[in-house]
Amino acid sequence: MSSLLFTEAEWDFSVLDRTYKAIEDIALGDLKLDVYPNQVEIISSEQMLDAYSSLAMPLLYNHWSFGKMFAREETMYRRGYSALAYEIVINSSPCISYLLEENSMTMQALVMAHAAFGHNHFFKNNYLFRQWTNAAGILDYLDFAKKYIAACEERHGRDEVEAVLDSAHALMDQGVFRYRRPPKPTKERVLEKRRRRAEYEEEAYNELWRTLPAGIEPPEAQPTIDPEEHFEGEMKLPEENLLYFLEKYSPTLKAWQREILRIVRTLAQYFYPQRQTKVMNEGCATFVHHTIMNLMYERGLITEGSLLEFLHSHTSVVFQPEFDDRRYSGLNPYALGFGMMADIKRICEKPTQEDRDWFPAFAGNGDWMGTLKDAWANYRDESFIEQFLSPKLMRDFRLFALFDKADNEAVKVSAIHNDTGYRRVRTALARQYDVGNSDPNIQVVGANLKSDRKLYLEHRMHRGVPLHHATKELVLAHVEKLWGHDVALEEIAAEETVAA
Repeated sequence: MSSLLFTEAEWDFSVLDRTYKAIEDIALGDLKLDVYPNQVEIISSEQMLDAYSSLAMPLLYNHWSFGKMFAREETMYRRGYSALAYEIVINSSPCISYLLEENSMTMQALVMAHAAFGHNHFFKNNYLFRQWTNAAGILDYLDFAKKYIAACEERHGRDEVEAVLDSAHALMDQGVFRYRRPPKPTKERVLEKRRRRAEYEEEAYNELWRTLPAGIEPPEAQPTIDPEEHFEGEMKLPEENLLYFLEKYSPTLKAWQREILRIVRTLAQYFYPQRQTKVMNEGCATFVHHTIMNLMYERGLITEGSLLEFLHSHTSVVFQPEFDDRRYSGLNPYALGFGMMADIKRICEKPTQEDRDWFPAFAGNGDWMGTLKDAWANYRDESFIEQFLSPKLMRDFRLFALFDKADNEAVKVSAIHNDTGYRRVRTALARQYDVGNSDPNIQVVGANLKSDRKLYLEHRMHRGVPLHHATKELVLAHVEKLWGHDVALEEIAAEETVAA
């Protein structure tokens, strides 16, 4: 009797179920992965496009920008200018993996291995996700956010709510805590807030709210801010999280507007680890699906035809165009991530003397899976590349470093393939994945709440690069809307100050 899981491209749910169980057996038994419970769902191409447009979240509030993105993605897809992702995976518990119904059975197996076990393991174990996200609570929070904003639209009008969301979305990248957790209120303040909320809801109760769907509650009361909190000493300036500062200290925002800012910054914080681990996350998932699919073939669970279909898709995903190729748009995170994972396995199993010199801690240890799991758990893209990128892989990718200064007539090749050059290339590449270098460093440095209520922001320029003038003015307008008064931004270079 054949042990093959499937022989045809067509699939049904019984085939999916037994293939999932075989993948799970390898992922948990052989690779010893540690994952959240899985929830695998099959969706249509239109549902996949809809997921694209709403930040790939299964529950999200309505906003015009999501519809705009849906229209764009649908047009590109229908005209053949872009393809759909094979899957979308949600960092939640249970971990939700959306599979495209048009996939062949081989592709369904690949994406289950990739998403339901590769991404799932990374989400559950990487320190950034463990520290900054709550996988068990995100779905409930999204449900609350959707209902809350819908209730606000009913009560205050869609235009009013949309205006707040527009401003909050414009500041989303500046609405995260990068280096510290958000401050927690004291127990006394929490109890006082609940008491004021109960009093408000009792006074403001209206028969109109009986018509709302079950589970939707009217927005809470405007919180009372103690006068001493308005002094800069209490504000703990400077403050890097603009949305948090505006939510807590804006003189004009109402309670429901503050809650919307809190919702948007919670989403921004949820996505922040993903921005710091793109190479590692995709590299982990790609390495896991590559390992599982090959083991399935070696054990006679899939056919040679399925193996070839898988390899065709896999090599397309990890393809890295040359720098002079029209398709080149930088380093492919799938290619770099998978290349580094496979290279770590090689160094653990068959190291060269060069590998032993560069990686004495794990070269030749034979435990490639343990080494990889330790890296997946304890690093982000920047530190992972700085610690694990090998000279061999730099040669394979033909990497070199350029030194470019605005007032120089020529570009200088500052690092090549020698011992010193490898270290410079590795450091330069790692810095490109530091979001602190790509995101503007804008902080609240002052707020004159006793007189004109002017808000003072400061941008510390990286390598002397100022903010784009037109974009800066547009975003500052959103800050002024939320603050309710004048806002001043000062750009500070390394040696000089440039007034905005």
